[in-house]
Amino acid sequence: MRRSAAPSQVLGSLTKKPRFIPPGKSNAVCPKTETEETKQDMKLKEIGEKHGSAPLFCDILGENQNEIFTQSVESSGKVKSTKSWNSANKCSKLEIKTQSAPKTDTVYLPASGMAKEAAAREEPDCLTKYFSVMWCKASKKKHKKWEGDAILITKGKSVILKDMEGKDIGRGTGYKSKELDSLEEGQTLMIGGKEIEVMGVISADDFSSGRCFQTGIATHDTVPTALPQTTMKPFCKPIKSACQPSTKDNILHISQSCKPRHNPNDSNSLVMPRPNASHQCMFNKAGLPVVDVVVDPYIANNLRPHQREGVVFLYECVMGMRVGGRFGAILADEMGLGKTLQCISLVWTLLRQGVYGCKPILKRALIVTPGSLVKNWKKEFQKWLGSERIKVFTVDQDHKVEEFINSPLCSVMIISYEMLLRSLDQIQAIEFNLLICDEGHRLKNSSIKTTTALTSLSCERRIILTGTPIQNDLQEFYALIEFVNPGVLGSLSTYRKIYEEPIVRSREPSATKEEKELGEKRAAELTRLTGLFILRRTQEVINRFLPPKKENIIFCRPTALQLELYRKLLSSQVISSCLQGWLENSPHLICIGALKKLCNHPCLLFKAVKEKSCDPKSDEHVESSLFEGLTDVFPQDYTSDTFSATDSGKLQVLVKLLAAIQELSSSERVVLVSNYTQTLNILQETCKSYGYSYTRLDGNTPVSQRQQIVDNFNRKFSPAFIFLLSSKAGGVGLNLIGASHLILYDIDWNPATDIQAMARVWRDGQKHTVHIYRLLTTG
Repeated sequence: MRRSAAPSQVLGSLTKKPRFIPPGKSNAVCPKTETEETKQDMKLKEIGEKHGSAPLFCDILGENQNEIFTQSVESSGKVKSTKSWNSANKCSKLEIKTQSAPKTDTVYLPASGMAKEAAAREEPDCLTKYFSVMWCKASKKKHKKWEGDAILITKGKSVILKDMEGKDIGRGTGYKSKELDSLEEGQTLMIGGKEIEVMGVISADDFSSGRCFQTGIATHDTVPTALPQTTMKPFCKPIKSACQPSTKDNILHISQSCKPRHNPNDSNSLVMPRPNASHQCMFNKAGLPVVDVVVDPYIANNLRPHQREGVVFLYECVMGMRVGGRFGAILADEMGLGKTLQCISLVWTLLRQGVYGCKPILKRALIVTPGSLVKNWKKEFQKWLGSERIKVFTVDQDHKVEEFINSPLCSVMIISYEMLLRSLDQIQAIEFNLLICDEGHRLKNSSIKTTTALTSLSCERRIILTGTPIQNDLQEFYALIEFVNPGVLGSLSTYRKIYEEPIVRSREPSATKEEKELGEKRAAELTRLTGLFILRRTQEVINRFLPPKKENIIFCRPTALQLELYRKLLSSQVISSCLQGWLENSPHLICIGALKKLCNHPCLLFKAVKEKSCDPKSDEHVESSLFEGLTDVFPQDYTSDTFSATDSGKLQVLVKLLAAIQELSSSERVVLVSNYTQTLNILQETCKSYGYSYTRLDGNTPVSQRQQIVDNFNRKFSPAFIFLLSSKAGGVGLNLIGASHLILYDIDWNPATDIQAMARVWRDGQKHTVHIYRLLTTG
C-alpha cells in the first residue's frame, strides 16, 4: 500500500513535532533553562512561519547527513546554538542566535546520525561504573529472598551482571542513561528475569585488579568491633571460692611465673613479633600474659640473614598473623637456601614456647617427604638439636605408625608420601598441630591420592616447601594455595575467571591493549594476595657465601650411524604427520622418546626396535610404523648387548671429559645425571670399561639405603669417583656437596627437573668451584 503524499503526512504538523535538543546538551535541565528554551522554540517557529520556510525547517528536524551543529558554552552555563544546513534547492542559510550569549570559540560535534557511534568510541572510562549488588529472581513479593552477591557493570545504556565467580548471569540494554547514572545504594533495577538491589559503589581499580571478587582474605590490622554485651558473673559456691584462689589471682600468678625461655635482649637473639590487639582479641580470650617467643640461641646464631627472615615469616603464617583465619604458608626458596633448617627452627620453637602464657603451640608435628629424604630430615634434626633434646620418629618398614602413637616422648613424625598412603587410617587418628610437606610441588594436582589424603588430615597449620612452585600452569599454583589455605582465593572457577584466564589471555600474541592492561593488573593483584603467605628468595641471597659456579653447554657431534638413523626416523610417515599435524592425537612423545634414545646411544633404539618386532600382537601400531626399516640401517652383526663408546657422540665426549677431570685433580668427584634407567645402565658399563669407581642411586635403590649411599659419597676420603644419579629418584632434596662437577647427560622436557638436579652440588656447604656440564647432540 502506497504511503499518502498529503502535505500533513509529508511535512507533518509543526505543533506535534518533538522539541529539538542539541546532541551535546546535558540531560539534566533546570526549570529556568527549560522556560528560556521553550520561549526560544516559540520564536523559532514564528520566524519559520514568517519566512514561509516550514518545509525547510521540517527538513532540519529530520535526518540530514549534511547538517553541522556548532555549540558554544560560556562559563555561566548559557548555550549559544548555531545551525547551518544546505538544502537541495539552494535555499539561503538561516541562522538564529540567542541574545545573551557572547561570541566564543565553537566546538564541532559529529552529525546527529553518527553522534551515538562517535560518543561510544570516545566514551571515557569514567562513564563505566561498577556496583556491589544483591540479586534474586524477579517477584512481586514484599520480602524477597536474595540469591547472593554480584557485581553490576553499567556503561552507556547497557548493563552486565556478574556473580562473585566472574560469570555473566545477566545482561540488558536500552536503559535510560539518566536512570543508570543516578543509581545509589538501596535502589533496585530489573535485569532480564532478575532483580538487583545496589549495596554500594566499586572503584574501577578494585574491579580491574579483581579485589571486588575476593572475600576470603582479611588481615589483622584493626581490632574487630563487637556489640556491647552485658556479661553475667557465674555463680560461685562459697566453700569452693574460699578454698580456691580466684581467676584473677591465677592470671596474676601465671604472669609472675611466666618468662621467656631465652633472653630476648641478647645481641644476636631472634625474637618473634608480638601479636597485635586484633590477634589477642581473637586468640587470647582468657587474657593470659603475652610473652616473647625467642628462637634457641644455638640455632639462631647459625642462621643466615635470609633464614632468620624465613623463620619469622613462617611463625607469623602458622600463628594466623598475616591472613585472617588462615594458618598456612608456602616457603618457595630456591634449592640450597636452607628450607629444612628454617622449618626445624620453627618446629623446635613452637614445641617449647607459646606467646600466650608460655603454653606451647605444638604438641606433635608431621613431616611428609619423598622417600629418599626421610633419613636426611632425621639427620638434620640430630645435627642441630641432638638426639636427647627432641625425639624424632621415622616411619619405615621396621617402624610402624602404631609405635609413634604409643610413644609419648616422640613429638615429630617423619614419613614418606608412599608410606603415608598405606598408613592413612592410623595417621588420621593422631592429632597433629603442624603439617610440613617437603618437595610439595608434587601436590600440584588436587585430584591425586596423595593430595586427597593430606587434605583429609584435620591439621590447620600447613607448610609447603618447594623450590619450583609453578612448573606448568596457574592451575597447579592454585592447587598448592588451596592446600595450605583452603578457600583463600575462592573456588577454582572463580580463580580461573578472575585471574587465570585474563593473565593467560594478556600474554597471547593477539592480545589487545585492554587485555594486556587487565592481565597485568590481575597478575599484580594475585601476587599481592599470595605474597601474604608465600615467600621466595633466589640463590642471589647466598651467592656471597658460596664458591663460584660455572655452567658449560657442550655440543656433541653425532656419529655416522646416529646421523643415518636420525635421517631415517625423520623421513618416516609418523614424524611427518606429527610435524604437519595430519594425525589426530599425534604421537609426539613417542617420536621424541625415540629420538632421545638415539642421541643417548643407538643401542637403546636398537633394543626398542627388536622388542617391537618380537611382539607383533602389540597394539602400539605407531611405534611399529616408526621403527619400520631401521633394522637395515644397523650393521648386520649389531646386537642389543653390543656396547661401544664410539657409536655415540655424547658418550665419546663424556669419556674424554671424565678423563680430563680425573687428570686435573684426584680429589675431584663427579655427579652423572640421567632421566632414564636404561641410560644409567650404559653409563655404568662405561665406568666399568674405563675403570672408574662409582656408586648409583635410582628408583630401584631401597629407600632405607639411600641416605647411607649419599653420606658415604660425601665423605672426604670416599673411594667413589662418579655418582650415577636418576633425576626422578634423587634429583630433589639430596645434598651431594662431595662432588664439584655435575654432568647432565640428557635433558628433561620440564626445565624444573634439570634445575632441581643441578642444585644438588652448588649449595650451602660446598667448598670447591662448581662446574656444570650439559650435553647436547648437534650437527
